[in-house]
Amino acid sequence: MRVIWLPQAKRQLRLTAGYILREFGQKARNEFIQEVHRANNLLADNPNTGAVETLLADRAIEYRSYVVNHLNKIIYFIKDDHIEVADFWNVRREPKKLQEQTCAHW
Repeated sequence: MRVIWLPQAKRQLRLTAGYILREFGQKARNEFIQEVHRANNLLADNPNTGAVETLLADRAIEYRSYVVNHLNKIIYFIKDDHIEVADFWNVRREPKKLQEQTCAHW
């Protein structure tokens, strides 16, 4: 199954990768990107791997989340023949912000 990253998710991923590069260096950034690629490939092969995201349960779309590492998770939904990544979420952030931010315009 194909995985499509929506603009909000791409933006958050870039911001996170940039932060890791500035604070921890190129090696840490590369390892982080590899973790994200592994997660992306796993979701492509097994779309239902992620848990239903309870914070977004009131939405018309069933959002799922997949934990990439102890600090980040991918928020996505399955649409027809592909997966759309709606957000890349740092789990240290206020959970209520996820409800406000993730696909608020949908």
